[in-house]
Amino acid sequence: MEYMKLLDSCTLCPRSCSVNRNQGEIGSCGVSSELLVARAALHMWEEPCLSGENGSGTVFFSGCAMGCVFCQNHEIASGRKGKYISVSRLAEIFLELQEKGANNINLVTPSHYVPQIVMAIKEAKKNGLFLPVVYNSSGYEKVETLKLLDGLIDIYLPDFKYMDTGIASRYSRCGDYEAYARPAIEEMVRQTGEPVFSEEGIMMKGTIVRHLSLPGYLDDSKDILTYLQDTYGEKIFISIMNLYTPMLTLDNYPELKRKVTKEEYDELVMFAKLIRIRNAFIQEEETQDESFIPVFDGEGV
Repeated sequence: MEYMKLLDSCTLCPRSCSVNRNQGEIGSCGVSSELLVARAALHMWEEPCLSGENGSGTVFFSGCAMGCVFCQNHEIASGRKGKYISVSRLAEIFLELQEKGANNINLVTPSHYVPQIVMAIKEAKKNGLFLPVVYNSSGYEKVETLKLLDGLIDIYLPDFKYMDTGIASRYSRCGDYEAYARPAIEEMVRQTGEPVFSEEGIMMKGTIVRHLSLPGYLDDSKDILTYLQDTYGEKIFISIMNLYTPMLTLDNYPELKRKVTKEEYDELVMFAKLIRIRNAFIQEEETQDESFIPVFDGEGV
């Protein structure tokens, strides 16, 4: 397959904007077909089974089709920051992170670059890449696009942001979010199977679904946890996140200009226990500090 032809009329993500990114047209993701990468470095603040002691080899791609109003990585999500690189350079970056001792190669916001990523992973594997590859995404995915990655991704790390269509429309302009996230996660679990860990407790294969709790939307969070538990049980891990940090850009969304309270988060964790979620990660209050947002300075690119 000539993967780059998929960008002649790009429908990789649910926005299906059909622009010719190969001719420099900009999609809903904010970028053309040129690989724009903002950072490639060891990252210590992923889930413990990903970061471990050595860190996760994160590659932050610029651009994003979601456009969440509260995005913590907004400076790169717009597609206006980063360094343009080739597919071969991306493959080299994977190998450099491996040499630095990374536990895995962690592709952050990769959906709009799937054709290039497929080629880079294959090239890197030919040159000695053996680490698990993590696909770290918003969960707003097309099954057809995910199938291009079958056999290349070892760990899927999607969000499940919203169940309620009104909330999804207000904050991400995608009332169809849940309609895409459900089958996308189903495909991810199909590809990876049940979780597999090394003797050191590092995940080698499996799916971790993240949910970021938003202030004032506890019921929606509970609906998401209920769905995931009823559907997958112990076939997946669930990461219940409290790191929501209010951004300066939220003047039109006053309800989001506060952090999730300890009481709200504790109630959600207790609910997870009540519905017998066993494979879960929870966070401490310190994760709400803006210092946990990476500096996108081009390191490692």
